[in-house]
Amino acid sequence: MIRLVSFLMLAALVLSAMACGPKIAATTRPAGESAVAPAPPVVGNPAAAGFDELGSDRRAIELADRVMDRLGGRAAWDGTRYITWRFFGGRRHVWDKWMGNHRLEDGDLTVLSNIHDQSGRAWEAGVEVTDPDTLEARLQKAYSAWVNDSYWLVMPYKLKDSGVTLKYVGDGMTEEGLPAHILDLTFRDVGRTPQNRYQVWVDIDKSLVRQWSFYREAADEEPRFIRTWGNWQAYGDILLNDDFGQSRHTEIAVYDELPETVFTSASEKFSPSH
Repeated sequence: MIRLVSFLMLAALVLSAMACGPKIAATTRPAGESAVAPAPPVVGNPAAAGFDELGSDRRAIELADRVMDRLGGRAAWDGTRYITWRFFGGRRHVWDKWMGNHRLEDGDLTVLSNIHDQSGRAWEAGVEVTDPDTLEARLQKAYSAWVNDSYWLVMPYKLKDSGVTLKYVGDGMTEEGLPAHILDLTFRDVGRTPQNRYQVWVDIDKSLVRQWSFYREAADEEPRFIRTWGNWQAYGDILLNDDFGQSRHTEIAVYDELPETVFTSASEKFSPSH
């Protein structure tokens, strides 16, 4: 049913929905300040502040912890600093998880900003944007793109995020015939559209996310789309997926170090060879 929807229509729908989805936390620090090490590794996989522990059920939480462990573990996720990718092969993100700094390259637009206060600078065709209203619009565009696109990349690490209520629905089969545990994610007082809902299929054999569905309204009976997560690969110490059936991320990479100019200078395009 959903696979008959054209990719262009689906991508537009996803951007509209996911750009309003839950925020993803990182440590705030303006570009240019000296780097600091992340906090000492936590024990286990504690929930983010604001996770709905009481409203979530134990089976769902156990499955979320199993997924985190399978992806490399909480310490590996917390210790991963820089992630870059092209969303569905298009716009490029470079994200400093520890500091919150972000670089967006989208056609002739380059935005260097911080995801927490959305401050920053923007350039179009190499010319810096100085008009305050235009700059604000470009900064908001970059932030919305990061919210949307990063969730498509790292959602499985965010199952116990702030504002999330996690429920175990039962067992079922993915569209590709894999037996899976099904988790239901709803949101409260988080993001721009907390009325959204997702269902996530975790395969029984390997504890990896293999499929998800998006409901614009939590009460909707039918999802707006269903997409597979089909190609988990190692990047640094964690696993990431690039294959969603009809579309793929490209140029995914994880770095321990990057030049400071990645987040302070728009004079040259970012290259995965950094």
